Amino acid sequence: MRLLAVCAALIAAAPVQAAPAADKALIQLQARDAQLFAVGWRLATANAPFCERAVPALGLSILDAGAFGDPAAVRRQLGLDGDLALGAVAPGSPAEAAGLRANDALLAIGRVALGERYPRTKPAWRRLIDVTAALDAAAAAGPVTLTVARGAEAPRTVTIAGVAACPSRFEVLDSGGRAMAEGTRVIFGRGFPGFAYPEPEFAAAVAHELAHNLLRHRERLDVAGRSLGNVRLTERESDRLMPWLLANAGVEIAASTRFMERWGPRHDGGLFRNRNHEGWDERAAAIRAEVARVEALMTSEGKADWARHFVRETLPAR
Repeated sequence: MRLLAVCAALIAAAPVQAAPAADKALIQLQARDAQLFAVGWRLATANAPFCERAVPALGLSILDAGAFGDPAAVRRQLGLDGDLALGAVAPGSPAEAAGLRANDALLAIGRVALGERYPRTKPAWRRLIDVTAALDAAAAAGPVTLTVARGAEAPRTVTIAGVAACPSRFEVLDSGGRAMAEGTRVIFGRGFPGFAYPEPEFAAAVAHELAHNLLRHRERLDVAGRSLGNVRLTERESDRLMPWLLANAGVEIAASTRFMERWGPRHDGGLFRNRNHEGWDERAAAIRAEVARVEALMTSEGKADWARHFVRETLPAR
């Protein structure tokens, strides 16, 4: 499955009613990527003070038309001369403040001309990872100068300083309906039903996956072993951290419980109900108890400092 970091701001480029089926699919994918990226950015930056390894982030993703099945069609629809462009631009981010928009062609990072340094690769998704890594490295070193172009306008340069964020990327796959965390990435399939939920409940789903990364569950399971019991404990721990992450981002804390209550009855056999998870009703009860703790802490301290106050689950050793 190809990793597609794409955004919804391109919807205006093609009227939905007139778009052929392939264009409509791309528009939906872009919309969902923008939705995930905006929520992920909000959660990652708001919780940066409590992360072990916060990193500078600019608030943008990169789109590579060459990673699609028909690169020429994507370039034509997006109005690009080359393959690389800005994908999602998060509201309130340094990238937005600098005037950057989704669909701006990305020509250079610093003095590195991307078209020369990064030709197409096999597999095609490899280039997107390489360019994203180069952007992350530049942000870690200080303010980043980008050369961009918009439509027929002349190229221009902008210099952007990153802000602290928890180190996770947020990506939408062009297929599937699952959500998962892979240590440094939060990945949602384009068919994930939560995209249609109210925004606070969708944010809770994103917070659950982000929690896996923040709590370093892949590393812990590598050490403790991936027994059924250990996996269930990490799922419970991610459930319990959801309201903490939402609280710091200014999202209604109780949405974490509502998400589970909405999801569970309809998706018993899916992502949140299998042998690796407790029953959705048990999970909702655990989340509800955690919501009460977070609400009390927000009243007394004005923040949900999970680095100090969150009680971790104990994973039995191998």
